[in-house]
Amino acid sequence: MNPIQQFEQEKQERIATLGQDAAFRELSRDWLECSMRKQYVYNFNWMGRPIIQNPIDIVAMQEIIWSVQPDLIIETGIAHGGSLIFSASMLELNAACGGPLDAEVLGVDIDIRQHNREAIEAHPMSRRISMIQGSSIAPEIISMVKAKASGKERVLVCLDSNHTHKHVLAELEGYAPLVSVDSYCVVFDTFVEDVPPDVFADRPWSPGDNPKTAVREYLRFHPEFEIDKTVQNKLLITVAPDGYLKRVR
Repeated sequence: MNPIQQFEQEKQERIATLGQDAAFRELSRDWLECSMRKQYVYNFNWMGRPIIQNPIDIVAMQEIIWSVQPDLIIETGIAHGGSLIFSASMLELNAACGGPLDAEVLGVDIDIRQHNREAIEAHPMSRRISMIQGSSIAPEIISMVKAKASGKERVLVCLDSNHTHKHVLAELEGYAPLVSVDSYCVVFDTFVEDVPPDVFADRPWSPGDNPKTAVREYLRFHPEFEIDKTVQNKLLITVAPDGYLKRVR
């Protein structure tokens, strides 16, 4: 076994061990809960635009985008546009290293505020970004996204808009089928199921009604997707436990 293989084997063994470490997982969950109460994820930018995301999950997304080499990334939920800029910049790096030259990001949001749209469109990464305004679960919006995905070889989907069970399940039904084999549908904020209700007292989602409950229902009827536990076992601190769904068939 060469040194590279040895390092990779040791890493996988370490990740598996972390997945069995109940005390460490609990400590990580507690830290995540505390960070959400303090709005920690609102503190970061990507290339000048606010990216409302856990930095550890950002690292995981970088690894996935590199391994999948998608020619289309579909994201529901735009907000300030930092995630779109992040995805576009990763595609730019992929292209510079031999990946798809015309890879692009499509963002969908029910309300793209004008100042955010202008900032995104003025950004150097904007040439890889397109946006659709409308409800991500409206049939006409899903049809537009499907048309955009037509002919693409490798599609990656990220769901990060309204986090109620009903909405996320509808997004899964609409967008997960577009995911290519060996790529991912990443469902963010599944951790809502694992924290006390008062963490999101001002939101319509809560334990029992959130992205993780939607994932559980969707997977009951869609064996083509499996939860990639290696991602959350590696991260431990993640907003998407059981939310990194890999298409395996």
